[in-house]
Amino acid sequence: VQLQASGGGLVQAGGSLRLSCEASGGGFSAGAMRWFRQAPGKQRELIAQITRDDVTAYAGSVEGRFTIFTDSGKKSLSLEMNSLKPEDSAVYYCNIDDITDSIIRTYWGQGTLVTVSS
Repeated sequence: VQLQASGGGLVQAGGSLRLSCEASGGGFSAGAMRWFRQAPGKQRELIAQITRDDVTAYAGSVEGRFTIFTDSGKKSLSLEMNSLKPEDSAVYYCNIDDITDSIIRTYWGQGTLVTVSS
């Protein structure tokens, strides 16, 4: 399974961006799907998750501003980011669990850079 993240860029504070993560390689069954981010000098943090049953959860720092969603076939993961703040600047990574034959394998995208200017 390969994950290709896109949609990052430079945006002013208060602006919006939509990140996308496309899964390819076929033959996988998506379990939980997540977005992480990592700012310079900081640990990677989980900011949003959507389960196989479309239950979502968010870190407190982004709740109410970010929305995670998938397509019906669970091959594409997106993150709608609104009211962006400079502290949202980071490399954003998508992460997907593949559950096949009762084995969970986790895959990462390559990251996409988001920079929010003040």
